[in-house]
Amino acid sequence: MKHGEKQIVVTLSLPVVAPLLDIVKFAADRMQGTTAAPAALPDIDPEMKEAWTDELIAAQNADVRALLALFDDEFFSTGRISFRAANAEPMIRACAAVRLHLRSGPLAVLGDDVLETGEIALDRLEDPVRKAFMTYLFLATIQELIIQHLDETILDRKSTRLNSSHT
Repeated sequence: MKHGEKQIVVTLSLPVVAPLLDIVKFAADRMQGTTAAPAALPDIDPEMKEAWTDELIAAQNADVRALLALFDDEFFSTGRISFRAANAEPMIRACAAVRLHLRSGPLAVLGDDVLETGEIALDRLEDPVRKAFMTYLFLATIQELIIQHLDETILDRKSTRLNSSHT
């Protein structure tokens, strides 16, 4: 880590998070050859579309691998993961990709309102849907932590808005 680089360390509950990581790993495996969100490019040359899609898939896979790498031996011994400003954007993208995959897969049975508000009786969900939903919320929480504390572009925009509103 570079001197002065922002970092947050989060301690997580192993019994709660470990099963969610299985869902993330399963989603990562399923997304290997496809983008998390379909790319509708009807007016583009097929070869260019294929090259563009291949690059998107490679970047998505790298981001998801980086996310999974946070949950290493240290995590399994201490329950801690750390985020740095340098990896904020890839982590946000990885969380978004897995969330999109879950949304179009096991969570497709739930409405957008439920996914956005999180208001649902978990005990009424079937086990696979409940686990996917908990993973979806977990990844949303990671995204929010990063956005609030590390994402420099967002922090810079907030600072600019605050400064311009006070001048």
